[in-house]
Amino acid sequence: MKHFLLVFIVCAFFSCKSTTEQEVTANVETSQLIELFKASHSDYPNISVHRGGKGLLNYPENCLESIKFINDSINAIYEVDVAQTKDGQLILMHDNSIDRTTTGTGKVSDLTYNELKNFNLVDDYGNETEFKIPLFSELLLWCDKNNVILTIDIKRSVKQEDVIKALRDANAEDVSIIITYNVEQAKTAYQLAPDLLLSVSARNNEEFERLLEAEIPTENMLAFTGTRLSDVSLFKRLHDNNVVCMLGTLGNLDKSAAAKDDELYMQWKDQGADIMATDRPFEAFEAINN
Repeated sequence: MKHFLLVFIVCAFFSCKSTTEQEVTANVETSQLIELFKASHSDYPNISVHRGGKGLLNYPENCLESIKFINDSINAIYEVDVAQTKDGQLILMHDNSIDRTTTGTGKVSDLTYNELKNFNLVDDYGNETEFKIPLFSELLLWCDKNNVILTIDIKRSVKQEDVIKALRDANAEDVSIIITYNVEQAKTAYQLAPDLLLSVSARNNEEFERLLEAEIPTENMLAFTGTRLSDVSLFKRLHDNNVVCMLGTLGNLDKSAAAKDDELYMQWKDQGADIMATDRPFEAFEAINN
């Protein structure tokens, strides 16, 4: 009899836990971006600015002032990199160290935020600016206030849950897209935040199939199709599932457009790439939108 009661209590506990989790998920208000970024729509930004702006004179990458500068001219979303300091502060920084992008030296993980404030950011040409390494929370508050959309690249040393907590603290769910690079990252991000739009790696049909098998809803997906032009059939399949496609033109494709003709951006769009993730945001925007 005691054994039966124990089994009953355990089953009841897990049943209640499952019901509670389902109720929480059902009651979560989804990000507005899930509705906005659909292949059947066309009113979302079609340029993604790599590292918040690269190759700009006097405007460093992963810098709030750079994002403001670009945002004054074009309608875009901004890819940024989130790292964590020694004292647990989330900041914008691509590299493990600050040597390349600031006037200082050392690993991000070995420095406190107060120590980082002693250094200035430098642009891609080595010019020192007056700009400081921004806090992630500072960027989130500005983006939420100005309705500017971010795609958030979480560095390996940073936990997804810490970044998600930060954007929830800033009430920035409606301007935040979490970047994932494989199915496992996509699964954990979806489990942590089923209300958010996720950038998922879908460079071919096999990767997209694994995402579907992981039971991540297609409505939560924005498909990054890689930095090479995929076959038209992949774009069509993703569009048939109402998934927006982002092509990474940063690198060789940007170089091709610069050397040949910016009209290539429009050709790639016509082949199925809805958003260009680029280091040439002004040129790509002009080619696609004018």
